[in-house]
Amino acid sequence: MIKLSFKMSDNTKEFTKNIYPERSDADNEIKTTNVNILLNRVRENKKKTFKKRIFFSLLLAALISSFAVFLIV
Repeated sequence: MIKLSFKMSDNTKEFTKNIYPERSDADNEIKTTNVNILLNRVRENKKKTFKKRIFFSLLLAALISSFAVFLIV
């Protein structure tokens, strides 16, 4: 962590400013929970789109094969 220190000429107090402020555990838990929820949502969306693609490919294959059988007969 980088800290900058400034001294005032009138007082001998030291003012310290954190460039990267420390966060409490509660803030970290909330953020990780939100990230986990988003990641789970992305995984669910990937599964849904994969199932849709499989369904439409099978449907297309069935239509093409039924059309081919129709032309042969």
